[in-house]
Amino acid sequence: MIFTQEHNEIRRTVKNFVENEINPYCDEWEKAGEFPMKEMFKKLGDLGLLGISKPTEYGGMGLDYSYNIVAAEEFGAAHCGGVPLAIGVQTDMCTPALARFGSNELREEFLAQSISGDMIGCIGVSEPSAGSDVAAIKTTAKKDGDDYVINGTKMWITNSPKADYICLLANTSDDKVHLNKSLIVVPMNTPGIEVAPRLNKLGMRSSETAQVFFDNVRIPQRYRIGAEGSGFMMQMLQFQEERLFGAANILKGLEQCVDQTIDYCRERQTFGQPLLDNQVIHFRLAELQTEIEALRCMVYQGVEGYINKKDVTMLASMAKLKAGRLGREVADSCLQYWGGMGYMWENPVSRAMRDIRLVSIGGGADEIMLGIICKLMGTLPKKKK
Repeated sequence: MIFTQEHNEIRRTVKNFVENEINPYCDEWEKAGEFPMKEMFKKLGDLGLLGISKPTEYGGMGLDYSYNIVAAEEFGAAHCGGVPLAIGVQTDMCTPALARFGSNELREEFLAQSISGDMIGCIGVSEPSAGSDVAAIKTTAKKDGDDYVINGTKMWITNSPKADYICLLANTSDDKVHLNKSLIVVPMNTPGIEVAPRLNKLGMRSSETAQVFFDNVRIPQRYRIGAEGSGFMMQMLQFQEERLFGAANILKGLEQCVDQTIDYCRERQTFGQPLLDNQVIHFRLAELQTEIEALRCMVYQGVEGYINKKDVTMLASMAKLKAGRLGREVADSCLQYWGGMGYMWENPVSRAMRDIRLVSIGGGADEIMLGIICKLMGTLPKKKK
């Protein structure tokens, strides 16, 4: 990718924001299990960072997705994964379909305020019995006059405890599982919605994630995004941005693991020499840095195709798969060189290991990515009838 002055300015703006508004407080927010989301999102909105690739008529910058990926990469320099995750939910998970397919009325009401930072959104796809298998969701939205009446539950919904709305995937008919789903914007203060206490997660501790229950929740049908029954297709498109965002967002964090490990191994003396002087260590760190750069190239290639209207399902799936597996490899390898210090909860590589583990699960597990890749390669066996 060839970066313009605008790319570099966005990179600089995000870098400064992370250094001044996020990193000084990460330890505090990790202990608290939350961060001041409304205040931070408003600051991000004032800088235009919540609508980089969104339409200008709703307050966005109207730039192509490559500019969004530059921001995603820089947000990954945060010293915790939870805050960038919460931002990514807003920019790349719950608003892409709204921006692309929503009515003007719906975009005025929800997208414009999401871009300005005055509203917080979340995405409601996963359920207790339907995570990566999106087609298996059970939540229903049944017509009643001009309304939908929604019943069901959504699980692992990041941002939900503080969200103003949820972009909900629900079954709106009895048609085939890929044709019976719709995306609906549901205000979280609607009667019948209950948000459970936030979940106690392994990592991403500073982001808030909870289960959400819907009991006869009544919503006007005008809150539906696009045509009825097109929700599955829209969600698959949203997944492309989510997966590219996730792969880009991990790059700086992995590089920090390597850089911090270099610094520690340079200072730490064993058997009369710095740890870093052991060939097994400096060679291994060189291998890891090479793999990180290879992932970056894959992400950039995927983004280049995406902004040129190409189908990047294969590359986005490959990048997501590689990001999750490389994340585990980098964090585990680096932690080993810290010895006992790496096993401490507060260690930065230890935190990275916990946070990064989500990448192989959220937004489609590794096995789902492999299935998509195999299908596009023509090697996936057909289901027996």
